[in-house]
Amino acid sequence: MLIALAICGSPGALRQAHTAEPRHAIAMHGAPALPEGFTRLPYADPAAPKGGRLVQGVLGTFDSLNPLIVKGIAPPSIRGYVIESLMARGYDEPFTLYGLIARAIETDAQRSYVTFHLDPAAKFSDGKPVTAEDIIFSWQLLRDKGRPNHRTYYAKVAKAEALGEQAVRFDLSGSDDRELALILGLMPVLAKHAVKPETFEETSFQAPLGSGPYLVGEVDPGKSITLKRNPDYWGRDLAINRGLWNFDEVRFDYYREANSHLEAFKRGLYDLRNEHDPGRWQTAYDFAAVRDGRVLKEALPTGVPKLSSYFVFNTRRAVFSDIRVREAISLLFDFEWINHSYFFDLYQRSASYFDGSELSSHGRPADQREKALLAPFAEAVRADVLDGTWSPPVSDGSGRDRVTLKRALDLFAAAGYELRGTALVERKSGRPLTFEILVTARDEERLALLFSQSLKRAGIAARVRVVDAVQYEGRRLIYDFDMIQNRWDQSLSPGNEQAFYWGAAAADQPGTRNYMGVKSPAVDAMIAALLKAQDRGDFVAAVRALDRVLISGFYVIPLFYLPAQWVARWTTVARPATTSLYGYLPETWWREPKAP
Repeated sequence: MLIALAICGSPGALRQAHTAEPRHAIAMHGAPALPEGFTRLPYADPAAPKGGRLVQGVLGTFDSLNPLIVKGIAPPSIRGYVIESLMARGYDEPFTLYGLIARAIETDAQRSYVTFHLDPAAKFSDGKPVTAEDIIFSWQLLRDKGRPNHRTYYAKVAKAEALGEQAVRFDLSGSDDRELALILGLMPVLAKHAVKPETFEETSFQAPLGSGPYLVGEVDPGKSITLKRNPDYWGRDLAINRGLWNFDEVRFDYYREANSHLEAFKRGLYDLRNEHDPGRWQTAYDFAAVRDGRVLKEALPTGVPKLSSYFVFNTRRAVFSDIRVREAISLLFDFEWINHSYFFDLYQRSASYFDGSELSSHGRPADQREKALLAPFAEAVRADVLDGTWSPPVSDGSGRDRVTLKRALDLFAAAGYELRGTALVERKSGRPLTFEILVTARDEERLALLFSQSLKRAGIAARVRVVDAVQYEGRRLIYDFDMIQNRWDQSLSPGNEQAFYWGAAAADQPGTRNYMGVKSPAVDAMIAALLKAQDRGDFVAAVRALDRVLISGFYVIPLFYLPAQWVARWTTVARPATTSLYGYLPETWWREPKAP
């Protein structure tokens, strides 16, 4: 995820790579798609009408309004709607940022520093200007007290200094991280005069002060939050915002349970719904509003890696410390039977951490660049993963595939387990192989119960435990589980977040997303390689190599993904005809004006 001074083939881009002057945008690889002076985003409609309210339904709860700390669960919408970053993403590109609070960015070809030139018009919602002092304050506060990803990223900065009131220079020398300039471009900007560092890490329902297009309005803790348009929003006329932020109010209503969440949509209590369950998509949308056209079902394409789901092994637990046990358990997930019996054959099987994109290693033999990266770690990648022939097992679809079961039992035997009666036990100690699957939603519970049936055939007693969202998140943060279901959303430009997902340093740090507890020198080396990559080819090779190492470790059981984004909406709200590379964006939607 990096720079507008990047290297590509054109003379203009090369000239840009070797000069250090302020630019309107920054791209990780290559040049930004939109030129200086662009007037609109391709996936937003500048003519979109303003006004009205958008209501979104959220499954879960919240107990804080601060999304920048480890404690508590906060509405993610606070970021973007209320608290802005220095720059804004262009969602039609892998990773490009355009000017927002920082109207221009400057760096060199080595990316040894980055300077942000602030827009003099930028101000917080209380009318006070955004200054260089606020930027440095935000960086220091999040580096010392923010979420683990912020602490990790921002600690790489050697020094920050104000260049007057409206420019900040970050010294990145020694970071060896070509993405860091963009990471800083996405840094949330906080008002120094409105934040108390000594209480920042505590959960709070105090409305945060930001510079974004909305203010926090009514809050019903755990149930609902309403954001109201800031009539004095400083950035409303910027090209990056044309056609965005069209509603006067955006309300998020929270639901504790999936069925009530769906029923509320059918009753018109919220406006749009992203459906993830094929069974519901196929059968639950046959209601009057769909039949008469008041609700539309749409399958929207995306160009990013698919949103794949996994059962995650917590390798911190002794029961999952042996890779042979993890592989054997993975064999027992009968995708074909579950997909046909419960999901109308609408899911596709996950086989990569970057499914459906050029970053996936599945079905591709490693090229010479990948082999060179992996050469020091010969034991880290299986031969069939290296040559692209590995795939998840394919069962006979009966739910009782004996061939796959025998393969699993052979692996268990090699790991020191045997069947005694109907129980799989450790040969030396006689202890049964058993573990708990922690879930928080009914959909997760159903899938876990189906999986437990297959596990039982191999003599494994898997307990399925359902907890509420708060308890679930609390246990997940400190890795207090045996197995959970999870999804890591990936972009076309993975970067520093990969260390947060599977870096060794994140494995023992509460609040990261390294839920499986990966500690692999090969993984860390591939992450370092993708961060150093200067051209797209080297970058893709590093990501594919990372994919191969993760697949070979059997840290997860690959589940499935949907072929497209499934969205249902009441026709009282509308969207642009063109969706972004990343899919639909509610901030580009609007409420249809009432007929006169």
